[in-house]
Amino acid sequence: MAPAAQGGADGAAAELLLQGQRVSYTLRRATRRSIGLTIRHGQLEVAVPRWVSRAQAEDAVRSKAAWVLRKLAQSQVQLHQQQAAQQAFADGMQLPYLGGLLQLQCQPEPGVARGAARLEPAVADGVARLWLNFEPGTPAPELGEAAARWLQQQARQLFAQRLAHHAPAMGVQPRSLSLSAARTRWGSASADGRIRLNWRLVHAPLALIDYVVVHELAHLHEMNHSPRFWAVVAARLPDYQALRQQLRQFQAPVLQGA
Repeated sequence: MAPAAQGGADGAAAELLLQGQRVSYTLRRATRRSIGLTIRHGQLEVAVPRWVSRAQAEDAVRSKAAWVLRKLAQSQVQLHQQQAAQQAFADGMQLPYLGGLLQLQCQPEPGVARGAARLEPAVADGVARLWLNFEPGTPAPELGEAAARWLQQQARQLFAQRLAHHAPAMGVQPRSLSLSAARTRWGSASADGRIRLNWRLVHAPLALIDYVVVHELAHLHEMNHSPRFWAVVAARLPDYQALRQQLRQFQAPVLQGA
């Protein structure tokens, strides 16, 4: 028997248990023929015909528990990314970096160039630290410029390594590598072998970076998205479809000063 839900008036927040997790939701009655579930701003909204009882609505939610929990988790990730995207660079802030977290720290060091960066790898807390040679309280644009410059340097080095790793196995030789800062495109390839990769991929896990690298290298075989193209990708990354879906859901932070 399902645990009792904590109900409330229509339109007010209520709770029920889904697979052991307490989930809040709002119930909205409307002129419609079926029950609709919507995840909006990290919250579950249940829209029902006027004749449907709250108990019936909650039964419908329970029948879709796996979907609801998955979508709520995805929504929370997206909200976190959107909040990060609205922030200016600041001393102590954390950014996604290669699937982990990178914390910016200002610390002046005599005799070191202003804005110089030093990486401290992650330890027990799982957070890497990027020490920037600035005084605490440095304006966001200056801090952002230095942090973005370091991130772009890391991106170029990493992308070059991944291209060198995958290209020989795929039987291609890229002519050049350049960085882009496009908002909606992760990479591109030209028929003459020029590869462009979005430096903001440095915020993503390595597996997604490899997917984009392999995708663009595959275009040196097929300048299209035909079945032959996807066969080239699959030969190198058999799980490319899962990676492709993950990349669709990934949002890199776009921060002021970057």
